[in-house]
Amino acid sequence: MNAVEWNRDLTQDLYAIREREKNLTDKPDRGKGVVSFPEMRKGNIGICVATQIARFVKPDSKIPGWHSQAQAWAQSQAQIAWYKAMEEAGEMFQITNFEQLTAHLSLWQNAASTENLPIGYILSLEGADSLISLKNLEIAYNYGLRAIGPAHYGPGVYAYGTDSNAPLSQKGKDLLLEMDRLNMILDATHLCDTAFWEALNIYKGPVWASHNLTRAITPHNRQFSDEMIKALIERGAVIGMAFDAWMMIPGWIRGKSTPESTGLKIGHIVQHIDHICQIAGNADHVGIGSDLDGAYGKEQSPGDLDSIADLQTIAPLLASRGYADEDIEKIMWKNWVEFLRVAWAG
Repeated sequence: MNAVEWNRDLTQDLYAIREREKNLTDKPDRGKGVVSFPEMRKGNIGICVATQIARFVKPDSKIPGWHSQAQAWAQSQAQIAWYKAMEEAGEMFQITNFEQLTAHLSLWQNAASTENLPIGYILSLEGADSLISLKNLEIAYNYGLRAIGPAHYGPGVYAYGTDSNAPLSQKGKDLLLEMDRLNMILDATHLCDTAFWEALNIYKGPVWASHNLTRAITPHNRQFSDEMIKALIERGAVIGMAFDAWMMIPGWIRGKSTPESTGLKIGHIVQHIDHICQIAGNADHVGIGSDLDGAYGKEQSPGDLDSIADLQTIAPLLASRGYADEDIEKIMWKNWVEFLRVAWAG
């Protein structure tokens, strides 16, 4: 999305990207982005979940999107073309199984420098609207899609998402069954409450939440209730911590609040991490799922975060709260790897 719709060359220096955008006003985060490949490498971020996203909306929709599923599918294919171009350029490496994941981890862990290493990515689909039919799902699986969040914002073809609520459609149920057959990962992020519980009941395969926070700290339907968190823990899920300001602290008003006016810092994420760890009784179900490329930048990020590389400051923050080195390592990366080992074992 950042490359194809926002027209950002993520291979460039972050400050060069900001400079090129400084006079643009079409997006709220112009000139304020916090993600680029060099910054990811600087932050030792060698693996990410990389999304396709293209929402379909009906004529009365209050949220933006494409006017047909075919257009949404075409947009998602443009995104795939960009990922493949990045692979050919040596910037990225697609990971579709545990053997590839293990080899890529070894590459990063044993390299003298990460400066020129490809960034591994596991392909996900955020909101399934772009899948015109289950045939498209099979096409997508064959080009490497391994995780799907059926919903995004509002009403969807397969499931309703944030700020809406409805049962799964029959198409949604059929999608889950086909995903199950392919042993794909169900991303519970953005599912409305009704769809969340239905999906967990229907779906038998691996479940994660790529970028979500806790309702107990930030009351909103976008966040998980304690009951949802318990259900995800029972399924062996990992919940990735998102760094979108309005999700991190209560009372944030989008477009009005600022990191400065609220005092938002990276450290606020530790409250969400700790809340989930206390429910679980361990540190096995939390990871980093920043969403820092999710259509916002410094204007809607913690005030002490200038780039995605600053996520490395989470480790000392956890240590200051008494977290052991072993648990910190789990939260920073190992939980995701263990999840994928189990998910891809079969």
